[in-house]
Amino acid sequence: MNRALAIIERDLRKFFRSPTLLIVTLVLPLVQLVILGNAFGGNIRNVRLGVVNLDHGPEVLPLLRKLNAVAANARTFVPIAYADQGQALAALRTGRLGAVLIIPPHYSRDLLLKLNPQVGLVVDNTDRFVAGSIEGVFNSIAGKMNQPFQRAGTVNLAAPYMQISTVEVYPYIPYIQYLLPGSVALAIFVTAMIGGGIVYIDDKSRGLHEGYLVTPITKFELVTGFIVAGVVKAVISGTTVLLVGGMIAGIQDLFNPTRLALLLLVTLASGLALISFMFLLMARVSDPLVPRAIFGVLNTLLFFPSGAVYPISAFPPWMRAISTVDPFTYAVHGFRMLLLKEVALAPIVRDLALLGVTTAVMLAVASWAFKRSL
Repeated sequence: MNRALAIIERDLRKFFRSPTLLIVTLVLPLVQLVILGNAFGGNIRNVRLGVVNLDHGPEVLPLLRKLNAVAANARTFVPIAYADQGQALAALRTGRLGAVLIIPPHYSRDLLLKLNPQVGLVVDNTDRFVAGSIEGVFNSIAGKMNQPFQRAGTVNLAAPYMQISTVEVYPYIPYIQYLLPGSVALAIFVTAMIGGGIVYIDDKSRGLHEGYLVTPITKFELVTGFIVAGVVKAVISGTTVLLVGGMIAGIQDLFNPTRLALLLLVTLASGLALISFMFLLMARVSDPLVPRAIFGVLNTLLFFPSGAVYPISAFPPWMRAISTVDPFTYAVHGFRMLLLKEVALAPIVRDLALLGVTTAVMLAVASWAFKRSL
């Protein structure tokens, strides 16, 4: 029995002497709870709404006041004035706007003549959560503006009656297609974690790195080899999930050469950023239990704030701040733009640039850390 107690004491001492394991097991589950608790079901806020006012008559003012009231109180959207309808719709298609409200040229006249004018609402239905929230808000606005003309649940058709006509930019997009960009980014991350971080720590714990260093290979060459090998594995994994998942989800024109080349470019940029990030995290780690312990927590901290399963506009401000510095966010956005909107290079330049900056910073710091720890 004393020998068994000695083993128990040894294991407990080892556990309590490891600050990393203590944080992972006691603190990070609470962080995971907070992240997941705020990642779903929040109210959509601060969606960029393009407003094209082609009328400028006096009867438009009540509608504009309603828009400003929603922006100031519920903050569902942020109205942005556009003089040209074509520019607003182009901004909608490239992801700079979430919806466009078009007030027709004769809105005031038709309202005064009791011709029941229609106001156009064009929504980006690649994100059905955002589109549904915007439609609901405008249906509520229309109902409140038409209340003076409703009696006992019926509508006085002889009275002026403003209607909202909703148009979806893209054909119906099932939720499986909405999830596909996040699944591709997750496949790259899992490969980075297992094929990069865990394999690296296992090799290090077995003393393989010291074996490398007795050869003519330099530390820089060793680090470069680890990272390039990890990126190759991540790109293979991401590309496989991208193509097979795209066929399962029914993505149209998936094998268009231009589109496929851009998708592979985003896959490469995402692989570089996530592998570099993973190697930076593992730079000073020597305990093989640590990467396995933090795998699930890292998945939560990076995947859910990226907007992969629920729009970022529904997150609280502190969680939107996390999404801003999360490389997952730009990988998911780039894949979503290409898979669901069929856009060209310009709308994903920002994603590629930020993934590139992430890679450069992480590589620089990771290389320094590896040189100090190998």
